[in-house]
Amino acid sequence: MTQNPLETDTSLQRAIDYQEHALQAGGVSKAGSTLMAVAGSAPAYSIAASTALLIGAAGVGAPAALLWCGIPMLGIAFAFGYLARVDTHAGASFSWVARGLHPILGFLAGWAVVISATIFMVAGALPAGQMTVALFAGDKVANENTLLVTLVGALWFLVMAAAVIFGVHTTERAQWIMSIIEVGILVVFAAIAIPRAITTYHHGETFSWDWFGFGHLTGAGVFVAAALIAAFYYWGWDVTANLGEETKNAHKTTGLAGVLGIVIVFILFEIYTTTTLVMLPGKTIEANSGNVLSVLGDAIMPGIGGKILIIAVALSTIATLETTLVQVSRTLFAMGRDRTIPFAFGRINRKWKTPVFATLVVVGVSLLLFVLANVFGDSVGQILGWAISSIGLQIAFYYSLAGFALIIGFRKVIFRSLKNFLLIGVWPFVGAVFMLYIFFAAIPNNEPVVNILGLGLIAIGIIPLALFYRKAKDAYFSRRPLEVPEDFAA
Repeated sequence: MTQNPLETDTSLQRAIDYQEHALQAGGVSKAGSTLMAVAGSAPAYSIAASTALLIGAAGVGAPAALLWCGIPMLGIAFAFGYLARVDTHAGASFSWVARGLHPILGFLAGWAVVISATIFMVAGALPAGQMTVALFAGDKVANENTLLVTLVGALWFLVMAAAVIFGVHTTERAQWIMSIIEVGILVVFAAIAIPRAITTYHHGETFSWDWFGFGHLTGAGVFVAAALIAAFYYWGWDVTANLGEETKNAHKTTGLAGVLGIVIVFILFEIYTTTTLVMLPGKTIEANSGNVLSVLGDAIMPGIGGKILIIAVALSTIATLETTLVQVSRTLFAMGRDRTIPFAFGRINRKWKTPVFATLVVVGVSLLLFVLANVFGDSVGQILGWAISSIGLQIAFYYSLAGFALIIGFRKVIFRSLKNFLLIGVWPFVGAVFMLYIFFAAIPNNEPVVNILGLGLIAIGIIPLALFYRKAKDAYFSRRPLEVPEDFAA
């Protein structure tokens, strides 16, 4: 029987595959890459969906959790940036961990990206539907009409899927529109909220600078639980790495974009978390766990503030659905191209230069999970809580592996200069150890359903790993180590 040339695992054939199944090079601009990093972290959505959870876990230590998670997160961003300098790859962690540590770990890192992004589709589409319904029909309908919320959320999901399918230029244009409006609203409200929080009497806590210290993060599991939620806040900036094959001057652009994205959202997260603690009483925060931002908006600008911030949350949610779809579709594309999953995932549409098959599969699975979650979940807050905590585990898993991949892969150049030592050695090492610590420390304190989602779904990755090991042996599992010039300078 004649062997299909697309199944011939030779270096020449792999080169042909990469050329024939190539994404649109240069489709994302430098500014667009930074915009994607901000949109991926979804500042308005993260604040709305996670603030009550974070305050519930850490109390007035919530700003400290964001700070002390943000510092090691920057170390991971540096790791992603330097890894992209020597290996611009749509699979990002999937490729880097394989070359820096071991291909099996690389596959599991890529699988964790796929799983976390798919779970997020449930956590993201739910508020998209809820915010849209609340905007046009009021909070009561949004809270009680589950079917309508589900249908509207699914509709937004399909619209964003179309934007992802129709090419990276369409994706970037959509992000410019949504993210500029979202961030603009957040900045304006922050400028109003800060003086109001300082000069006006409120029913929340009295501000203290010790909120940024460790004093309020003591107690069994408090710091770990808060750090896991804080990791979810930041997660998403690394979509810039998965867009590496489609970004102009990607070997330098994607790393800088990731760092800038984290800094921008960190400032917004701290302002809104602190303002929430000052302006709203604890019972109000707890009662509005699904979207505390609309209540805060009314406190900042009575009468209309809540509605305006609902617009920001809706846009943020829709925008991050798009970036997450980009991240998971590019990861699946890279895994398919390297034969670690069916090769169909590695094919692209010749007109749009996007992995249409991979995107459609994710859309189908995510919509099914979204509908099931709405039918069987007891409440919006419960669904979001489970999703956020389980995604936090998966984030910590693949971020830590990427950090260690940098240190091992770049070990010969770490001591070449002080800058290399700090930005390639110390900071990424701190980030990797921090992520690994919260991963293992969180497990004993998690609800069983969180561990089943967070760990069990990663473990399922062993199945495709075993099924496709032989087909991917030459294309992926014998990947060459990272090739770092000995005179590499940060």
